[in-house]
Amino acid sequence: MQPKKILIVLHQEASTPGRIGMMLQERGFALDIRRPCMGCELPGTMDDHDAAVIFGGPMSANDPDDYMKREIGWIGVPLKAGKPFLGVCLGAQMLAKHLGETVAPHTEEIAEIGYCRIRPTPEGEPFGPWPEHVYQWHREGHTLPRDAVRLATGDLYENQAYRYGPSAWGIQFHPEVTRQTMHRWVIKGRHRFDLKGAQPGADHLSGQIMHDAPVKAWLSRFIDTWIESGAEIARKAA
Repeated sequence: MQPKKILIVLHQEASTPGRIGMMLQERGFALDIRRPCMGCELPGTMDDHDAAVIFGGPMSANDPDDYMKREIGWIGVPLKAGKPFLGVCLGAQMLAKHLGETVAPHTEEIAEIGYCRIRPTPEGEPFGPWPEHVYQWHREGHTLPRDAVRLATGDLYENQAYRYGPSAWGIQFHPEVTRQTMHRWVIKGRHRFDLKGAQPGADHLSGQIMHDAPVKAWLSRFIDTWIESGAEIARKAA
């Protein structure tokens, strides 16, 4: 039997799949980590992978770099194959861009950096219970893809989570971030705290103590739902 394997796309040399990667490994999946921004190629098919995750990064889905354009175009590979796809923050924006939507800053140039409130939509409630506060680190959002279903929303950026088709999902926030990763972001990204709406680093760390447990519980349930969406497609095709 072919081993279970998830394609992981990262955007910096030191980036990791964090808690999402840990939970996938706990479920028996091997992680195939690729960094297109550093020259790694993405596969032409999903034949050797059960699912794909594109994570975040400091770049924009609007950047003109060739690797960014190729990566956004590549999202069509898991979509066409019907394999589970997850976009996290930048990855969610890239999915929206692939589907013809707009990625842009808030109209008042407000960033979400730190713990922010979200709330499920009626369509998203079956995928809960959702955490009330999630960890954010972005200053761009996206319009909702046509035929997608909004699952969670917020006051500043209305598209916090969505589902496109049976097995493609996008989330604007960062449930994968562990405390160790947060420490690194707070140090390396401290220049971002000058952005309008950004919370100071100390609030990130105190917020993690208050809000992380519900985020972790939600993520565990969500990953099972996400993986099952691909299994359901396979059963229907059999």
